[in-house]
Amino acid sequence: MSQDDTPWPSFALLPGSLRVRPWQPDDADALFAAASESIQSVGRWLPWCREGYARDDSVAWIAHAQASWQLEELFAFAIVDEADGSVAGGVGLNQFNRQHRSANLGYWVRQSRQGQGIAPRAVPAVARFGFETLGLVRVEILAAEENQASRRCAAKAGAQFEGIGRRRLVIGEDVLDAAVYSLIPDDLA
Repeated sequence: MSQDDTPWPSFALLPGSLRVRPWQPDDADALFAAASESIQSVGRWLPWCREGYARDDSVAWIAHAQASWQLEELFAFAIVDEADGSVAGGVGLNQFNRQHRSANLGYWVRQSRQGQGIAPRAVPAVARFGFETLGLVRVEILAAEENQASRRCAAKAGAQFEGIGRRRLVIGEDVLDAAVYSLIPDDLA
């Protein structure tokens, strides 16, 4: 499936004015604002969100996300507040295992919007896209063992905790143990 072949998927996150949709070039300023305010909270777990993050990084990420969508290597979505156009976060599918029809699902929420239940609503929407559109049978969520916020999100989204994978996650130069969660289509029924 490519963006040229099918309509761009878009999912409303109810209640409220949030929508999950593929990243667009016009999102660069809103992504830059979201990342800039989130260095302390998001940056600990996602090394791209760092001191020195620039608007050009947002432009490059969006171009990468769109090109990777075409190659079916990454399906990255913005979580956008339609009321004001701000980016509340991001969610996406990557690290596909075509043989086993599985993928990784990752997410982040900007600092000022954390704790509002945004990611637990976005995760099932994107997992459902993976199951129904991409033909996946399993989605994995990995969270650093110490990342309690991400672990709570996975559980609230309905993902099943499977255990701790030793040295399962690399964040920057750090190799960490990771909590492994999974979603299968039956979990969303």
